[in-house]
Amino acid sequence: MADIVNLRAARKAQARASAATQADINRAAFGRTKAEKQKTDLEANRLQVGLDGAKLERD
Repeated sequence: MADIVNLRAARKAQARASAATQADINRAAFGRTKAEKQKTDLEANRLQVGLDGAKLERD
């Protein structure tokens, strides 16, 4: 026979799993130090300046 599943408990388990996944995403996005954020911003800026300098036609 099939096991009986409590739907309320299954919904709560699914909600906990999705909350844990969202927490992992937020930790990766917002759990950085100020120095790490500045390093990322400076690297992105350096790459953008390099790309702008390599353009053949100016706007």
